[in-house]
Amino acid sequence: MLRHEFRPGKLVAGFFVTVAGVLYAGDAGGAWETPWFVAIPVVVGGLCLAGAVGLAGRSMRRRRGGGTAEAGAGS
Repeated sequence: MLRHEFRPGKLVAGFFVTVAGVLYAGDAGGAWETPWFVAIPVVVGGLCLAGAVGLAGRSMRRRRGGGTAEAGAGS
């Protein structure tokens, strides 16, 4: 089985989009009341945080010496 490279930025972005979905699912189910504008700061904040985490992960990978550039060069 082929292993893939860990991308923490995608994990963070997916988490915040899931949180926005859970907020609206709880509102639709009647568990709580969620204003319509709540999803905007949750998703945008999550995307900004995901970008920062992605850049940090990329710089750590580059500093460590690993990455996709060396692995894909021989193909």
